[in-house]
Amino acid sequence: MEYLSKQRYDEISAELKHLIDDVYPKVTDDLAEASAQGDRSDNAGYREARRIQAKTISRIRFLQGILENSRVINPDELPKDRVCLLSRVEFTNLSTNTRMKFEIVSPHEMDLEAGKISLKSPIGAALMGRKAGEIAEVQVPSGTLRLRIESVTLD
Repeated sequence: MEYLSKQRYDEISAELKHLIDDVYPKVTDDLAEASAQGDRSDNAGYREARRIQAKTISRIRFLQGILENSRVINPDELPKDRVCLLSRVEFTNLSTNTRMKFEIVSPHEMDLEAGKISLKSPIGAALMGRKAGEIAEVQVPSGTLRLRIESVTLD
């Protein structure tokens, strides 16, 4: 079971609807048109249309799987004082004295440029369940990071 924010669930639903209602019918039409052009064994347009169809079907099935195995998280049910899904966490790397701020999200919402890390990432997993003031140790390829949690907020 995966947990998603309402926003991400709606984004995935919208993408799925667009693929089913708009993209797939066009792909099917393109495939029929390419198929009508003659011998399929020597028809690059047909092979390309089949490739696009397979890619579209794969994406549709992937998104359907996410939605079938996901639950929208209710922020009101989450603890406000501990790091959990949808928490914004500010922490300091004690070895470099660098402060960072991230939102903890599901793997399907991860976006480092937007400041969102997965709860399944090494840092996300180490921070989960901790309170402000606690120190989390994180095993990373370069060694062990010691992170002091400065603040935890839930918007």
